[in-house]
Amino acid sequence: MDGIQISLKAARVNAELTLVDAAKRIGISPTTLIKWEKHPGNLTPNQQKIIEKVYKFPTDYIFFGG
Repeated sequence: MDGIQISLKAARVNAELTLVDAAKRIGISPTTLIKWEKHPGNLTPNQQKIIEKVYKFPTDYIFFGG
């Protein structure tokens, strides 16, 4: 998987979470998660770590832009 990254939305789908379920687990609104999925480059490292725990997927393999 070296060098390959998937989108934030793909990571959520891979974790078998709906938008609403993922947002609840992360502690944000579904609207905020939609914004994050459209513009992942705006996420802080702390927010990325929360996603890593909720999705059980390393952030190294999620594309956050930049």
